[in-house]
Formats: sequence, structure tokens, C-alpha cells
Amino acid sequence: MAGPCWRLYPQWVSLIEVVPGQVELVVRGVGSQAPSVRLFDWSRTDEFEVVFAVEAVDDGLRARIGAVTVSAWDGAGYLTEFLDGLARDFRGWEGVRSWVNNELVVAATFGSGGHVCLSWTLRADVFSSGWECTVTTVIDAGEELATVAAEVQEFLRQG
Repeated sequence: MAGPCWRLYPQWVSLIEVVPGQVELVVRGVGSQAPSVRLFDWSRTDEFEVVFAVEAVDDGLRARIGAVTVSAWDGAGYLTEFLDGLARDFRGWEGVRSWVNNELVVAATFGSGGHVCLSWTLRADVFSSGWECTVTTVIDAGEELATVAAEVQEFLRQG
């Protein structure tokens, strides 16, 4: 896991309108060395499936997956439900909770001080021994995590 959970950074989350009707989502710590994750280039392939790109940056590392495909059948809504569930459990939990897609895995652990470590693993060519990159962002378990969940939901529902 890149970036240990205890490396705390104040976070900001924002939806940025890049062109009319098209937004990208950025989860980033404050400071030039803080890890960040960006969801962008959203498009809908049909009424049940969306595709977006994701980029992760941490300590000089930059990884990008150009097409993360999620559908109603493999968990498009489950990512928002997963994050909403984490926000509801702001008092904590044991172990690791995960949302898994072929190209993207989001894993959460509850840390000391009421912080949640979200590890974003980008996976390229997962079925043919491709590469993986994990970046960890640290988020307050309460309102900040609820904001991340709401912003991801808005990003996935655009269009």
C-alpha cells in the first residue's frame, strides 16, 4: 500500500466542471506532496453502464487507467453504497472493507483518531499479469467521508 495510513493530510474533495455538463472529481490532501485521486472523462455507454478514467498521484508517481467500466450489474451503484456505508459507520469497524472492479479497487480501513484510510488501487490488464498502483488518501470518518460519498454519487450520475 503506497502511503501509510498514519500519514495524515487534511483533505479536500471537489467536483470541478471542466466543460458545461462534464465534471471531474478530485480527492486530494493539502500540500504539494499529498496523494490525490482524480475521476474524469465520464461517459455513458447505455442506460446501465458508465465509463470514466481515474488517475492517482503520490510522491512523484502518476498512474492512469483510461477506462473504468461500471454497470448496474457489476456495481456502478455499489461504489456509492459502499462509501455511504463507510460514512454511516463513522464510529469505526474492524478489518478492511472493499469495493472491487476489474480496473479499480477501493479499500477502507478505520484508523486512530477517527480517520479512514481509502486505498485506491488502479489495475491495468488485470487478467494478463498487468500492473497495479495503490494510492492512499486519509479522510475524517464523519462529515468529510459523507462528502466524498455524495460527490462520487454525483460524479457517477452526471449526464
